[in-house]
Amino acid sequence: MKYGVAGAALLAAGGALYRTAAGPSAPGRYLLDGEARAVLAAIAPAIVGPMLPSGAADRAAAVARTVDGVQQAIASLPLATQREVRDLFGLLALAPARRFLAGVPAAWGEASVAQVSAFLQDWRTHRLAMLQTAYHALHDLVLGAWYADSSSWAGIGYAGPIKELSQ
Repeated sequence: MKYGVAGAALLAAGGALYRTAAGPSAPGRYLLDGEARAVLAAIAPAIVGPMLPSGAADRAAAVARTVDGVQQAIASLPLATQREVRDLFGLLALAPARRFLAGVPAAWGEASVAQVSAFLQDWRTHRLAMLQTAYHALHDLVLGAWYADSSSWAGIGYAGPIKELSQ
């Protein structure tokens, strides 16, 4: 119980600090800033892994499309949920939280896929339900954005939505 309360307080404090430093966002909408995009650009390869193209340029483009897709998904969430997502990215953007809570010593842009994968696995199986919930949010946002992008469908043999036949 103490760990749950401490974790919730840490998330709230990190989110508040991030909101204060980042300034106000557009009313009614959370836009991913540079730090949040860097977090997602590091997390996406750890989640979609071998599904990414092998060429560096194609890989970077696929990650960028996934990050843009996450932005679209967040924009469709209720405002309260958008604030929670902003708090999560705010916490992950803070260097002390990245180091001690996520276990990633380098900046997100320099983190290895193995480091990010280890962080995600730790949160997936963590004893604190709040961190498990945060993991599932990140996982679902990234995979949802990945599979919403029609350029990723060929890799899973999906031809796209069924087209209605005109008569």
